[in-house]
Amino acid sequence: MHTSTPLSIRPPQTEIDVATSALAGKFGNRFSINTTVREQHGHTLTWLPVQPPDAVVFPQSTEEVAAIVKLCAQHRVPVIPFGTGTSLEGHVNAPYGGICIDTSLMKRIVAIHAEDLDCVIEPGVTRKELNEHLRDTGLFFPIDPGADASLGGMVSTRASGTNAVRYGTMKDNVLSLTVVTPDGEIVKTARRAKKSSAGYDLTRLFVGAEGTLGVVTEITLKLYGIPEAISAGVCPFPSIRACCDATIMTIQSGIPIARIELLDELTVRAVNLHSKLELPETPMLLVEFHGSDTSVKEQAERFGEIAEEFGGGPFAWATRPEDRSKLWQARHDAYWAGFTLRPGAKSLATDICVPISRLADCVEETHRDIAESHLVGPIVGHVGDGNFHVTLLVDMDDKAEIARTEKFLERLVRRGLAMEGTCTGEHGVGQAKMKYLLEEHPKATLDMMRTVKRAIDPLNIMNPGKVVQV
Repeated sequence: MHTSTPLSIRPPQTEIDVATSALAGKFGNRFSINTTVREQHGHTLTWLPVQPPDAVVFPQSTEEVAAIVKLCAQHRVPVIPFGTGTSLEGHVNAPYGGICIDTSLMKRIVAIHAEDLDCVIEPGVTRKELNEHLRDTGLFFPIDPGADASLGGMVSTRASGTNAVRYGTMKDNVLSLTVVTPDGEIVKTARRAKKSSAGYDLTRLFVGAEGTLGVVTEITLKLYGIPEAISAGVCPFPSIRACCDATIMTIQSGIPIARIELLDELTVRAVNLHSKLELPETPMLLVEFHGSDTSVKEQAERFGEIAEEFGGGPFAWATRPEDRSKLWQARHDAYWAGFTLRPGAKSLATDICVPISRLADCVEETHRDIAESHLVGPIVGHVGDGNFHVTLLVDMDDKAEIARTEKFLERLVRRGLAMEGTCTGEHGVGQAKMKYLLEEHPKATLDMMRTVKRAIDPLNIMNPGKVVQV
């Protein structure tokens, strides 16, 4: 156990030079100090400035990750885990410099236990790659953030997606992890059993830790049988409130809907332009039902009755697999589609989550706030669990617009917190939302987080400057 003072500034260049020299000798062409590579690994989709690491290394095994971390701990050099770089809150920036561990070469699918409905994979496998591998087994993994993120990154940010209303988030679907801790030790958090009461739940401690407690090197995930029948549809509504009220009624009625996504009229316009669709440009819900032929039919009919109560309809059903795939791919591409609304603008995506009973009020107030602030901000949402996103498109040469945007973001988070929600439903904290944790959590709660961080990472070398400041 290291007991010296935790890292709070960039380590001496001599220590960084010794560490990088040793890693260059060990990893050869799987090590880089190239400026472009380093900047790509400090890449952030926020407004935060890019803070690149001093070097990037590409390990291929848990043992190699452990060797890297041990060396970095010896020289007190920060370690920044990296998946695909699609996170949205500055998770992969290196504010104190250090070594970026890129897990993209760790792509082994170690085992598929079809009879147990689970699999063991390495962190560089992406969600699409896993489902492609599973296609002939009759199984699938349901968690689907918009990007084709690495599953290691999805674990670290406690990712979610369009299926969360039925299948939960990453915290509900990770059975066990292999983690390299900040002193280079290799820890297995649990076994493959579906439940256990044997000690602390270390698995969920690392799920959502954003790389601040260790580097995930192996993941055991739950899998699900591909449903016998799947039916998806698009249902337009007269207003955003009508969409939200229909969603609330659907969830409260106990309909086991698999996906229920909100698109406001701006998002629909962008999706039509980007994905060559012809959806009516009005607020709408994208829905999907899973089950047997009979149950799917019943679910769809009941939802149709609820939608009609709130002025929704008519449905446009996508029953062929290729049509469903096109529809959901368009939804996943909504972030990139937004650029069609304002070419040349800088995009800033943010999210909050509120109890579902407050969803309609929160989304409606946010929509009004965007208009009154004279901003362009399409709204989409995984509204089945109260989570929605605003993607602001801002002219970065207009200082007044930047100021209005910053004030809007403050109001958005505080609106969510005032409704007993959270500053982030699935994007994570990273650098960008650290300040809001001070408002979301009591001091005692944050102190406990810091205690955990100090106990596991006493030198504060593991992705420092993220989640909680030590």
